[in-house]
Amino acid sequence: MSKMYTKHAVKYAEVVKGNIYNALLERPSTMSLLDNLQGKDVVDMGCGPGEYAQWFLEQSVNRLTCIDISQEMVALVKSKFGSNVHAYCQNISQGLPLEKDNSADVIVCPLVLHYVEDLTPVFESVYRILKPSGYMVFSTHHPFADFECSESGNYFSRELVEEEWNTVGTPVKVQYYRRSLTEISEAITHSGLLISKMSEGVIDEKAKDLSESTYRHLKNNPNFIFFRCEKVRTSQSNEVLFHARQLAYIQK
Repeated sequence: MSKMYTKHAVKYAEVVKGNIYNALLERPSTMSLLDNLQGKDVVDMGCGPGEYAQWFLEQSVNRLTCIDISQEMVALVKSKFGSNVHAYCQNISQGLPLEKDNSADVIVCPLVLHYVEDLTPVFESVYRILKPSGYMVFSTHHPFADFECSESGNYFSRELVEEEWNTVGTPVKVQYYRRSLTEISEAITHSGLLISKMSEGVIDEKAKDLSESTYRHLKNNPNFIFFRCEKVRTSQSNEVLFHARQLAYIQK
């Protein structure tokens, strides 16, 4: 785990409140895929310092569970929100064993999955935990953007990438996994979830005031990718498959 989320946790919490990549691209793009959350049981998977948690509470969710691998991040969330949230440490690459079956209406996982080598246990846990007709929204690195970092030159090969990021004002080494769009989508559908929406995000116009060059880059190039995945009942799943087959037949 990178020191950015442990040693520099407090500084990171301050930076992501208003920076371009998190506040003006990732969060609004993820939130646009969410329905009304009032009265919902929500799991914030990879909660970080609690930017999403703050927003979820403002939406009057019924129950908010915040999970992160970093003890420092969980401590920040607990200090901010106290008994308003249930927060604990968990390495999500091992799934979410403490969460009950069919217990969550919505799971949100912002910019976490690129740190996980094998996505299968994650999505299997998501499917188990979601209530029937529940859904997950997540963001991760865009496969096309990460391919620039490939040493193998093989887009379809999963690779561990190490870079230095200056997010907190100090260069910090970060490791993450570069993977294909195929690998991401197959991990989702293998679990039983259905992909209902996919977005490449929209940069907020306010980013112009912070950095014209960064704004232009994010306006013209993919950086993150956003998915909404549904846990549908068997009858619903069959109906979706039926309509997909009808469409394929018509297009022949």
